Amino acid sequence: MQHEVFYVDLHIHTTFSDGALSPTEVVAYASKVGLSAISITDHDTVDGMQEAVDAGKVYGVEVIPGIELSAQENAGSQEMHILGYYIDWKSQDFNAALDVLKNARKQRAKTIFQNLKKSGIELDGDGLVENTGGKNIGRLHFAKALVEKKYVGSISEAFQKFLGSGRSAYVPKYFMSPKNAIEIIKKAGGIPVLAHPYYGRYGKKDIFKELINCGLMGIEAWHKSHPPNIVKKFLNMAEELNLIVTGGSDCHGGYGKEVPLMGRIKVPYRVVEELERAEEKIRNCCCRS
Repeated sequence: MQHEVFYVDLHIHTTFSDGALSPTEVVAYASKVGLSAISITDHDTVDGMQEAVDAGKVYGVEVIPGIELSAQENAGSQEMHILGYYIDWKSQDFNAALDVLKNARKQRAKTIFQNLKKSGIELDGDGLVENTGGKNIGRLHFAKALVEKKYVGSISEAFQKFLGSGRSAYVPKYFMSPKNAIEIIKKAGGIPVLAHPYYGRYGKKDIFKELINCGLMGIEAWHKSHPPNIVKKFLNMAEELNLIVTGGSDCHGGYGKEVPLMGRIKVPYRVVEELERAEEKIRNCCCRS
């Protein structure tokens, strides 16, 4: 007798950060492609979480509260992304920490506008804000606007010409340290996981050991930019270092005629069960303290 295999996608973005689909649309699509559970991991915000949780009840999809925080050790170091799962997303302290990041993003967007204007590019600021639903504006939103206004032919060209590092409109992000990102997630009762280490070029064992000393609990082994040999490498490393293994598509929705990546990375449901066990241990420790 064959048992049905259940899959999950634990790295998804919505219109509340730089995704193309609303939280409800994300959950509906997850149901369509047969996913049992998903996690909304918007950049530096949980503003779309309530909508996603409510939609999950309607579509029968388990929605795990998540986030993706940007971190950097110093101005010249590699950008690092830390995922947080099972966070207390309603926590006042947690949201106060996110407000600092949101305000920095708003200022960054204003400066990008100004830099583009200096390059002779006029974008409709109100229209751009409207297209994001008034949410956080990131470089991808600018890239899409540049394509729509025919200043460039593609999103990649927008980054190559204007928005990429060293280009005329580039503005560096406000970053916290990886240690601070991990602390913020753990204080919110969450499980900190290093996102796409191969794609981010920070997959060396010594880096993991440093982050483990800061409280890191997991590694994202399955990712759209991780070939099979790299997935195997991180699975072995996770076992050696006693890290939880997670994975997801890093789906930002479809753009134009693109089909969303959601569900294409086959992450087994046992990953959620392992996260649940870790979250229960954290909760029990907190209750006893």
